[in-house]
Amino acid sequence: MKDIKEIVKIAYKAMDDKKAEDIKIIYIGDISVMADYFIIGSGHSISQLNAITDNVNDELAKEGVFSTKVEGNRNATWILMDYKDVVVHIFSREDRDFYNLERIWKDGKFLSIDEL
Repeated sequence: MKDIKEIVKIAYKAMDDKKAEDIKIIYIGDISVMADYFIIGSGHSISQLNAITDNVNDELAKEGVFSTKVEGNRNATWILMDYKDVVVHIFSREDRDFYNLERIWKDGKFLSIDEL
């Protein structure tokens, strides 16, 4: 199994490669038992959200890392991909603003990709 920080980096890069917007990495391991990291990004269309989702899935699968659960379908505007200690959230801009996970998890540590 890949190191958790390596999983975060691969997912981040996969999102970035498909032009996900405003990608955030939040370390929540000290404040939650559900995961250690959230990665949050958004896209401007259903097609882009699907492309981001597919790329994250494909790039992590190449490394032998598979999601335990995916919430949201091909028409969803919020897709959650659960990789146990890493949870990837892919939103439409509107849903991201509405649900505002960054505010909800503000006590987490916001990291840049270079800080991993």
